[in-house]
Parts: sequence; structure tokens; C-alpha cells
Amino acid sequence: MKKIIIAFFLFLMILEGRAQELNCQVTVNAPKLEGTDRRVFEAIQKAIYEFINNRKWTNYNLKNEERIDCTILVTINDRLGSDEFQGTLNLVLRRPVMNSAYNTNLLNYVEKDFQFRYVEFQPMDYSDGTFSSNFTSMLAFYAYMVIGFQFDSYSQDGGRPFFDKAQAVVNAAQNAQESGWKGFEGTRNRYWFAENMLNPSNSNIHDFLYKYHRLGLDQMYDKLETGRSSITESLDLLKSTYDAKPDLYVLTIILDAKRDELVNIYSDQKVPPMEKATVSNLLKEIDPANSSKYQSILGK
Repeated sequence: MKKIIIAFFLFLMILEGRAQELNCQVTVNAPKLEGTDRRVFEAIQKAIYEFINNRKWTNYNLKNEERIDCTILVTINDRLGSDEFQGTLNLVLRRPVMNSAYNTNLLNYVEKDFQFRYVEFQPMDYSDGTFSSNFTSMLAFYAYMVIGFQFDSYSQDGGRPFFDKAQAVVNAAQNAQESGWKGFEGTRNRYWFAENMLNPSNSNIHDFLYKYHRLGLDQMYDKLETGRSSITESLDLLKSTYDAKPDLYVLTIILDAKRDELVNIYSDQKVPPMEKATVSNLLKEIDPANSSKYQSILGK
């Protein structure tokens, strides 16, 4: 009996050492589709959850507590056929800030063209470098993006291998009938999201993610002013990127995730008035559509 118990705990330790990378909460709803059998949406939710969370996406062996927390909210607006659906996907990636109970948003991204086919009980086939379906390729693309952003925030350019993986998903989908995979379909889709993260001229984006999070937020618990100073410096990296490419898609993606947090950081009464003014003006310049929010940093 003692040997069985020891073997059982060793098995649990092995499982813990091989925990998958993602801990993603998934919700699927269809508020516009009244009268439709709700079980199909429950099945889709379960399929997405298992595909994202049960698959090994990297060669790293993360502990359970190191898994990457994110949420996916799928809103199905249309049922185009018995097994074809169209809607939106909202992906939120949160990263814990060291020595605190605070979680910061790395991504708050909305995929507006989430079109897919789903047949209940049919395997969710996916293999890197191949295109099996729009459904699994989109989920794989965003899984790699999530891991890339997370790793970039902890180590200098640490996410690049996973942005490469996301780019490979895009490349494999170039003959897909569904939209969002090709460069000529617009400047704000999956193609350009991956391109922006891998284009060498956008290296400041990776430097920003590292400096803002690892040298900024992670330091603020013990060294408030030092950490905030790093965040202020990181914003200059975004400004340089904006000056070179004001319409860069990934700039919008980053600002959507960070806008409210930045207002909260610099609205603090302990922030010197000159620093408040500098940051407020910088943010209003690179994100003019939200100038009123940044104006609130200065107070009444």
C-alpha cells in the first residue's frame, strides 16, 4: 500500500511538471439566436476550452501556478448553416504583477470576423504548418499570440519564437476561403497583427512590453518611483513607433489594453505635475481619439 501511495504522488508530481501553458476560461453565448438549441453552444464552448487548455503549445514545462491566465468570450451573432457560425471573439490576457495581487492586461483584443464551422464530436484537428480549418487555425493563432505577449513581458524579446509560430499559422492559411489571413484584405487583421510583431522596424514594441512590465510594474511594489519612471520611459518607445508608423495596427492593440491602466497610474496624487503633463500630452498625441481620458490625468 505504501508503494502505491508513493507511486501515486510521483505521478501527480510528473503531471504538475508537465502542466499545459494556458489556463483559459471560455464562454460562448448567442444572445441574438433565440429558439436555437443551446446545447450546440455548450458543445462549442467545451471544444474551445479543451483545444486551448489541453494542448501543449511550447517545449516548456510550466508548473500549474505558472500557467498563463486568459479569457475568451465568443459571441455568436449568426448561424449561417447547420454547422457554420459567425460572430466575434474577445481575448483578454492578464499577467500577474510581482509582489502584488494586481493583474495587468496585456491584451484586450476583439476578433470581429470569427467565422467557423463546428460539427459536434468531430475532432479538432490541428498541426503546425498545415491548415485544417479556420476554427482551429484561429484558435492556434491567438494561443501563440498570447504566449508571445506573456514571454515578451518577462524577458527581452522573449516572445519572438511564438510570434514566429503565429506567423506560420498565417502562412499556412493563405489559401483559406475565410477572410483575415491575407495582407491585401486590409491593415487590421491577423496577417498584419503577426507582421507587426515580427517586422524588425517595430522592435520598440518588444522593448516596450519588457520595460513597461518587467522593469516598470514589477518594480512598483518595492520601488514605486523607479518602476513608474521605467513606465514613463517605455512610453517614449511607443511614441517613436507612432512617429514612424502612426497607423500601425499593434499600437492600437496595445493602447486598447493599457489605456485605463495608464490613466490610473498617472492620476495618482504622488505623481509630480510635470510628469503628469508630459505623459498626458504624449498619450494624447499617439492616441488622439481618447484625448479626453488622458486629460483626466491632470485632474480638475
